[in-house]
Amino acid sequence: MALHTSHALGPSFLLPSSQPKVKALGHCKFKVNSCLINQTQSNQLVLEVKDKLERNHQSLPVGKNGRDDEDMILWFLKDRKFSVDEAVNKLSKAIKWRKEFRPSELTEESVKDVARTGKSYVHDLLDVNGRPVLIVVASKHFPGVHETSEDEKLCVFLIEKALSKLPPGKEDILGIIDLRGFGNQNADLKFLTFLFDVFYYYYPKRLGQVLFVEAPFIFKPIWQLAKPLLKSYTSLVRFCDVETIRKEYFTEATLPVIFRD
Repeated sequence: MALHTSHALGPSFLLPSSQPKVKALGHCKFKVNSCLINQTQSNQLVLEVKDKLERNHQSLPVGKNGRDDEDMILWFLKDRKFSVDEAVNKLSKAIKWRKEFRPSELTEESVKDVARTGKSYVHDLLDVNGRPVLIVVASKHFPGVHETSEDEKLCVFLIEKALSKLPPGKEDILGIIDLRGFGNQNADLKFLTFLFDVFYYYYPKRLGQVLFVEAPFIFKPIWQLAKPLLKSYTSLVRFCDVETIRKEYFTEATLPVIFRD
C-alpha cells in the first residue's frame, strides 16, 4: 500500500560481512564472521552516513530526526547491521516521510475526533518488561467512518507518544491488538499493513512484540493475507488469550482495564 509515506554504545556491535573487516580489539564482546565493531568504529560509520546524506540528499532537513541527527543515524545503522549504503537508503526515505507527514506536529487536539472512538490508545503504565504499551481495540475500528489519513495520523501520533514514554535503557514497545468482538465490519487489511509498514520503514526495531488477543475464526483468512505483507514482523506476532496477558505481561496493578473483566 502506498504510504504518505545517546549516541554512546555500551557493548560492541557486529559488522555485516559486506563491510570491510576490522581488527579485533581486546574490549570488544561480540563477533560475527571474525568482524568486530566497537564504539569508535560505530562513530566512524555514523559520520560516513552523515557525509553521504549531506552530499546526496541536501534537500532533507537537519536537526532532530534530520539528516545530521547522529542518534537517529546510529539507530538505522543498527537496523541495517551497520551497512552504510543500506542505512543511507532507508534513512533518507524515513526523513523524507517525516518531512511530508510531519509527525512532530501531531497533537492530542489534532487527532481527538478519531481518538475518542477508543479504538487505539497508549496505556498509562508499562508492562512487566518496562515497555510502553500501544493498544488497538479492533472491534471499535470501522473502515470508512473516518478518512484514511485521519486513522493514519492517530496511528503515528500514538507511536510517537509510546516512544516518548520509553524508560532509560529500553528501546521498544509492546503492541496489543484486542480481537474480541472482531467481525467482518472491522476488517481493514490496508490499515493493518500501514501499521506494520510504518514500524518497518520509519520506526525500525521499535516494536518489540505484537499480541493478537482472542483472535476469532473469522480473523484467520485476514491473517493469511496479511502475513506476507508484514515482512520480518511476523516473527514478533503472538496469538494469545486474555489470561496470558494477565499472567505474563502485567501485574494486577498495571493491567489495562479492558483485560480486567
